[in-house]
Amino acid sequence: MTTLVVGTDAVESSEPLAEYLATVVDEDDTVYVVNSLLGGDDTTGEAIRNGEEAIEAVADALADRRVAVETHQLVRGNEPVEDLLTFADEVDADEFVVGIRKRTPVGKVVFGSTGQNLLLGADRPVRCVPLVE
Repeated sequence: MTTLVVGTDAVESSEPLAEYLATVVDEDDTVYVVNSLLGGDDTTGEAIRNGEEAIEAVADALADRRVAVETHQLVRGNEPVEDLLTFADEVDADEFVVGIRKRTPVGKVVFGSTGQNLLLGADRPVRCVPLVE
C-alpha cells in the first residue's frame, strides 16, 4: 500500500497527473489530491473555484480505478511547497506526485517552481510529471 500526495494548481495540470496516476496506482493505494492557496487578499473566489476544479479533475479521472482518493484544498497562509510538505507529514505519505513545467532560469527566479522547491526540500521521493505549456 502506497500513500501519494498529489499537488495540482489547475485543471490543465490535473489531466496529465491523472493520466500518469492511472498507470501506477493499485487498488490498495491512497491518493491525496491537494491544492494550496495562500489565502487573504491574494485568494479570490475564482482561485478557489479553479482549485476545486483541479483537485476534482484528478479524483474524477481515478474514480474507476478503485483507489482511495481524498481531495483537500488548503488555505493556510503558506506557500504551496510548505503546504505539501506539511500535509505529507500529516498523512504519513510515501511520496509526492507533481507536475513540472519547463522554464527558463529567469522564469524560475521570477515565478518560482513548486516542483523544484519540493525536490530540494522533500524527505521522501518526488515523482515529476512533465506538463505541456
